[in-house]
Amino acid sequence: MSIVRTAIPLVLLTSVLTGCAGLQKTDWPKCAAVGGITGAGLGAIESSSWAGWGALLGGGLAAGYCWAHGDGDEDGDGVPDSRDKCPGTPRGVQVDANGCPPEPAPVVEEVVVQKEEVIVIRDVHFEFDSARLTAADKERLNTIATRLKQEAPSARLSVSGHTDSVGSDSYNQKLSERRAHSVTDYLIESGVPRASFVSVVGAGETQPVADNATADGRSMNRRTEIKIQR
Repeated sequence: MSIVRTAIPLVLLTSVLTGCAGLQKTDWPKCAAVGGITGAGLGAIESSSWAGWGALLGGGLAAGYCWAHGDGDEDGDGVPDSRDKCPGTPRGVQVDANGCPPEPAPVVEEVVVQKEEVIVIRDVHFEFDSARLTAADKERLNTIATRLKQEAPSARLSVSGHTDSVGSDSYNQKLSERRAHSVTDYLIESGVPRASFVSVVGAGETQPVADNATADGRSMNRRTEIKIQR
Protein backbone atom coordinates (compact mmCIF):
# COMPACT_ATOMS: atom_id res chain seq x y z
CA MET A 1 0.00 0.00 0.00
CA SER A 2 2.87 2.34 0.81
CA ILE A 3 4.28 1.86 -2.68
CA VAL A 4 0.95 2.87 -4.25
CA ARG A 5 0.64 5.89 -1.99
CA THR A 6 4.11 7.00 -2.99
CA ALA A 7 3.70 6.30 -6.70
CA ILE A 8 0.37 8.07 -7.14
CA PRO A 9 1.70 11.49 -6.05
CA LEU A 10 4.75 11.12 -8.25
CA VAL A 11 2.65 10.21 -11.31
CA LEU A 12 0.21 13.06 -10.78
CA LEU A 13 2.95 15.60 -10.14
CA THR A 14 4.85 14.47 -13.24
CA SER A 15 1.65 14.88 -15.28
CA VAL A 16 1.21 18.41 -14.03
CA LEU A 17 4.82 19.34 -14.83
CA THR A 18 4.61 17.78 -18.29
CA GLY A 19 1.49 19.81 -19.01
CA CYS A 20 3.24 22.98 -17.92
CA ALA A 21 6.03 22.29 -20.38
CA GLY A 22 3.67 22.99 -23.27
CA LEU A 23 2.80 26.43 -21.93
CA GLN A 24 4.56 29.76 -22.19
CA LYS A 25 6.79 31.19 -19.48
CA THR A 26 4.17 33.82 -18.73
CA ASP A 27 1.71 31.06 -17.83
CA TRP A 28 3.58 30.24 -14.61
CA PRO A 29 0.72 31.54 -12.37
CA LYS A 30 -1.60 28.98 -13.97
CA CYS A 31 0.98 26.26 -13.40
CA ALA A 32 1.39 27.39 -9.78
CA ALA A 33 -2.36 27.27 -9.20
CA VAL A 34 -2.78 23.83 -10.76
CA GLY A 35 0.34 22.57 -9.02
CA GLY A 36 -0.86 23.93 -5.70
CA ILE A 37 -4.24 22.24 -5.99
CA THR A 38 -2.63 19.01 -7.10
CA GLY A 39 -0.02 19.22 -4.35
CA ALA A 40 -2.71 19.82 -1.75
CA GLY A 41 -4.60 16.78 -2.98
CA LEU A 42 -1.51 14.65 -2.97
CA GLY A 43 -0.60 15.80 0.52
CA ALA A 44 -4.07 15.04 1.76
CA ILE A 45 -3.68 11.45 0.58
CA GLU A 46 -0.88 11.04 3.08
CA SER A 47 -2.32 13.14 5.89
CA SER A 48 -4.65 16.11 6.21
CA SER A 49 -1.84 18.02 7.84
CA TRP A 50 0.22 17.63 4.69
CA ALA A 51 -2.30 19.43 2.46
CA GLY A 52 -0.87 22.90 3.05
CA TRP A 53 2.71 21.81 2.57
CA GLY A 54 1.70 19.86 -0.51
CA ALA A 55 -0.01 22.93 -1.98
CA LEU A 56 3.03 25.10 -1.31
CA LEU A 57 5.48 22.56 -2.65
CA GLY A 58 3.36 21.61 -5.67
CA GLY A 59 2.67 25.21 -6.62
CA GLY A 60 6.32 26.19 -6.30
CA LEU A 61 7.61 23.25 -8.28
CA ALA A 62 5.02 23.65 -11.04
CA ALA A 63 5.61 27.41 -11.34
CA GLY A 64 9.38 27.00 -11.40
CA TYR A 65 9.28 24.18 -13.90
CA CYS A 66 6.89 26.15 -16.12
CA TRP A 67 9.17 29.19 -16.07
CA ALA A 68 12.31 27.15 -16.71
CA HIS A 69 10.94 24.90 -19.41
CA GLY A 70 7.97 26.80 -20.75
CA ASP A 71 7.98 28.42 -24.16
CA GLY A 72 8.88 32.11 -24.27
CA ASP A 73 7.61 35.04 -26.35
CA GLU A 74 10.44 37.54 -26.36
CA ASP A 75 8.93 39.94 -28.89
CA GLY A 76 5.49 39.84 -27.23
CA ASP A 77 3.56 39.17 -30.42
CA GLY A 78 1.52 36.34 -28.90
CA VAL A 79 3.33 33.58 -30.83
CA PRO A 80 5.61 31.28 -28.77
CA ASP A 81 9.29 31.49 -29.62
CA SER A 82 9.35 27.84 -30.72
CA ARG A 83 6.91 28.69 -33.53
CA ASP A 84 7.93 32.27 -34.16
CA LYS A 85 9.58 32.40 -37.58
CA CYS A 86 10.04 36.17 -37.35
CA PRO A 87 11.58 36.92 -33.93
CA GLY A 88 12.06 40.51 -32.96
CA THR A 89 8.83 41.80 -34.50
CA PRO A 90 8.21 45.36 -33.22
CA ARG A 91 5.46 45.60 -30.64
CA GLY A 92 2.04 46.46 -31.95
CA VAL A 93 2.66 44.94 -35.37
CA GLN A 94 -0.02 42.45 -36.34
CA VAL A 95 1.41 39.01 -37.11
CA ASP A 96 0.17 35.74 -38.56
CA ALA A 97 0.25 32.27 -36.95
CA ASN A 98 3.99 32.07 -37.63
CA GLY A 99 4.72 35.36 -35.90
CA CYS A 100 5.43 37.19 -39.14
CA PRO A 101 3.86 40.43 -40.37
CA PRO A 102 1.54 39.78 -43.32
CA GLU A 103 3.09 40.26 -46.73
CA PRO A 104 2.10 43.65 -48.18
CA ALA A 105 -0.25 43.42 -51.10
CA PRO A 106 1.62 43.92 -54.38
CA VAL A 107 1.22 47.38 -55.82
CA VAL A 108 -0.03 47.12 -59.36
CA GLU A 109 0.74 50.27 -61.27
CA GLU A 110 -1.74 51.07 -63.95
CA VAL A 111 -0.03 51.63 -67.26
CA VAL A 112 -1.47 54.75 -68.80
CA VAL A 113 -1.26 54.64 -72.56
CA GLN A 114 -0.94 58.08 -74.07
CA LYS A 115 -3.55 58.13 -76.79
CA GLU A 116 -1.91 60.86 -78.81
CA GLU A 117 1.65 62.08 -79.09
CA VAL A 118 3.47 64.45 -81.43
CA ILE A 119 7.11 64.02 -82.40
CA VAL A 120 8.50 67.38 -83.47
CA ILE A 121 11.58 67.15 -85.72
CA ARG A 122 13.45 70.44 -85.88
CA ASP A 123 16.97 69.28 -86.58
CA VAL A 124 16.20 67.89 -90.05
CA HIS A 125 17.26 70.80 -92.24
CA PHE A 126 17.25 69.30 -95.76
CA GLU A 127 19.53 70.60 -98.44
CA PHE A 128 19.27 74.31 -99.14
CA ASP A 129 15.94 75.26 -100.73
CA SER A 130 15.21 71.56 -101.24
CA ALA A 131 13.32 68.58 -99.85
CA ARG A 132 16.35 66.33 -100.22
CA LEU A 133 17.62 64.85 -96.94
CA THR A 134 21.25 65.31 -95.90
CA ALA A 135 23.34 62.53 -94.33
CA ALA A 136 22.82 64.13 -90.90
CA ASP A 137 19.05 64.25 -91.55
CA LYS A 138 19.00 60.51 -92.30
CA GLU A 139 20.96 59.72 -89.15
CA ARG A 140 18.40 61.62 -87.11
CA LEU A 141 15.49 59.91 -88.87
CA ASN A 142 17.02 56.47 -88.28
CA THR A 143 16.46 56.94 -84.55
CA ILE A 144 12.88 58.03 -85.14
CA ALA A 145 12.25 55.10 -87.49
CA THR A 146 13.36 52.66 -84.79
CA ARG A 147 10.86 54.21 -82.40
CA LEU A 148 8.00 54.21 -84.94
CA LYS A 149 8.57 50.58 -85.89
CA GLN A 150 7.85 49.67 -82.29
CA GLU A 151 4.55 51.57 -82.51
CA ALA A 152 3.43 49.79 -85.70
CA PRO A 153 1.07 48.40 -86.77
CA SER A 154 -1.51 49.57 -84.23
CA ALA A 155 -0.54 53.26 -84.30
CA ARG A 156 -1.76 55.71 -86.93
CA LEU A 157 0.82 58.24 -88.08
CA SER A 158 0.13 61.69 -89.51
CA VAL A 159 3.04 63.70 -90.96
CA SER A 160 2.93 67.44 -91.52
CA GLY A 161 5.62 69.75 -92.91
CA HIS A 162 6.06 73.38 -91.82
CA THR A 163 8.18 76.30 -93.03
CA ASP A 164 9.07 79.77 -91.84
CA SER A 165 7.61 82.89 -93.48
CA VAL A 166 10.51 83.56 -95.85
CA GLY A 167 9.21 83.26 -99.41
CA SER A 168 5.73 83.33 -100.87
CA ASP A 169 2.83 81.47 -99.33
CA SER A 170 2.37 79.22 -102.34
CA TYR A 171 6.05 78.36 -102.56
CA ASN A 172 6.25 77.55 -98.83
CA GLN A 173 3.11 75.43 -99.10
CA LYS A 174 4.60 73.26 -101.84
CA LEU A 175 7.98 73.08 -100.10
CA SER A 176 6.35 71.92 -96.86
CA GLU A 177 4.44 69.21 -98.75
CA ARG A 178 7.59 67.95 -100.47
CA ARG A 179 9.51 67.87 -97.21
CA ALA A 180 6.71 66.00 -95.43
CA HIS A 181 6.70 63.39 -98.20
CA SER A 182 10.49 63.20 -98.17
CA VAL A 183 10.52 62.38 -94.44
CA THR A 184 7.69 59.86 -94.85
CA ASP A 185 9.37 58.10 -97.76
CA TYR A 186 12.61 57.73 -95.82
CA LEU A 187 10.79 56.31 -92.78
CA ILE A 188 9.03 53.77 -95.00
CA GLU A 189 12.36 52.80 -96.57
CA SER A 190 13.68 52.34 -93.04
CA GLY A 191 10.99 49.78 -92.21
CA VAL A 192 8.03 51.75 -90.89
CA PRO A 193 4.92 50.15 -92.50
CA ARG A 194 3.39 52.30 -95.21
CA ALA A 195 -0.06 51.36 -93.92
CA SER A 196 0.71 53.14 -90.63
CA PHE A 197 0.68 56.55 -92.35
CA VAL A 198 -2.85 57.90 -92.59
CA SER A 199 -1.96 61.38 -93.87
CA VAL A 200 1.01 63.34 -95.22
CA VAL A 201 0.36 67.07 -95.61
CA GLY A 202 2.12 70.41 -95.82
CA ALA A 203 1.02 73.36 -93.70
CA GLY A 204 3.41 75.88 -95.25
CA GLU A 205 3.92 78.89 -93.02
CA THR A 206 0.39 78.87 -91.58
CA GLN A 207 1.15 77.24 -88.22
CA PRO A 208 4.16 79.01 -86.70
CA VAL A 209 5.22 78.08 -83.17
CA ALA A 210 7.64 81.01 -82.77
CA ASP A 211 8.22 84.54 -84.00
CA ASN A 212 9.28 84.62 -87.66
CA ALA A 213 10.91 88.01 -87.04
CA THR A 214 13.95 86.35 -85.43
CA ALA A 215 16.40 83.78 -86.76
CA ASP A 216 15.74 81.50 -83.78
CA GLY A 217 12.00 81.79 -84.30
CA ARG A 218 12.26 80.94 -88.00
CA SER A 219 14.45 77.94 -87.15
CA MET A 220 11.78 76.62 -84.79
CA ASN A 221 9.08 77.09 -87.40
CA ARG A 222 10.98 75.00 -89.96
CA ARG A 223 9.97 71.62 -88.70
CA THR A 224 8.26 68.33 -89.45
CA GLU A 225 5.72 66.90 -87.04
CA ILE A 226 4.68 63.27 -86.72
CA LYS A 227 1.46 62.74 -84.78
CA ILE A 228 1.03 59.27 -83.25
CA GLN A 229 -2.52 58.16 -82.53
CA ARG A 230 -2.79 54.89 -80.57
